[in-house]
Amino acid sequence: MTEGLGRIPIQRRTGAERFTDGNSDLGFDLLGFWQWATSDLIGNTVRGVVAEYLIAHALTIDVSGARDGWAAYDLCTRDGCRVEVKSAAYLQSWAQSKPSRVTFVTPKTRAWNPDTNELEIEPRRQANVYVFALLAHQDKVSLNPLDASQWEFYVVATSVLNARTRSQHSITLASLQRLGRSVKYRELAAAVDDAFRSSRGTAQQ
Repeated sequence: MTEGLGRIPIQRRTGAERFTDGNSDLGFDLLGFWQWATSDLIGNTVRGVVAEYLIAHALTIDVSGARDGWAAYDLCTRDGCRVEVKSAAYLQSWAQSKPSRVTFVTPKTRAWNPDTNELEIEPRRQANVYVFALLAHQDKVSLNPLDASQWEFYVVATSVLNARTRSQHSITLASLQRLGRSVKYRELAAAVDDAFRSSRGTAQQ
């Protein structure tokens, strides 16, 4: 029986929603859950979402809805540029003997369609442009993922990644730096637009 088992739309919540036991209020709300579950902004999982949110604002993407964690790509600009965000950091929440080595994972994937629950047959990179977001600050006392000045951003057209002769699964920071310089937060929109234009030009050749 599949009737009534279609896709559930994601609804933006306020944080004021209450946990209940049937009709009985349990005395705590969704905001408390968010604070408990996602306050570690430095950990790999949440830091990546913070990077997406920062970049969405830089690209003036509407964030009034809710993030879809199962989408084939992370963001889409007003002019249709599909953006994949990859995040890394030198510093982690745990004790370290040295800063982490920075590598970004960039595999080709089989996009999943949530309306049909099916995967594409052929793996590929789903976005037009990749934004590699490095939380580059290296002092744990003053580390603040909410401060955009502590991040470095590298913008690369997907066509450039596809043309690489080295690993197609990942890319090191040194390799990224050979592809181009980092950009500041306020330069992101122009850099993504340039990369998108170049990718469309490549596709038309």
